[in-house]
Amino acid sequence: MQAKAVAKQVRIAPRKVRLVVDLIRGKQVGEAIAILRHTPKTASPVVEKLLNSAIANAEHNYEMDVNNLVISEAFVDEGVTLKRFRPRAMGRASRINKRTSHITIVVSEKKEG
Repeated sequence: MQAKAVAKQVRIAPRKVRLVVDLIRGKQVGEAIAILRHTPKTASPVVEKLLNSAIANAEHNYEMDVNNLVISEAFVDEGVTLKRFRPRAMGRASRINKRTSHITIVVSEKKEG
């Protein structure tokens, strides 16, 4: 059984979120929360909140045991990009891309044995 949580349109670049998500992929839930709490990245509170949501979904919707949960999948997709312009010298303008992320975390119960 699997439970998942998705956060869309998160205003952090996917490249930055992937650094955090790579740390917790495949880990047990308690260990992953401890890693996220001690990671000094902007994306870690967002990923931690999403992980807690996935845990709550597993517990409430599928009656899974929280102590046996493992992060089976965790990935980050690129969302829409907000395009902004910054004035430059001699009347020119350069584009600034403000990227967004779609973060997905899937938890499942660990196989006994």
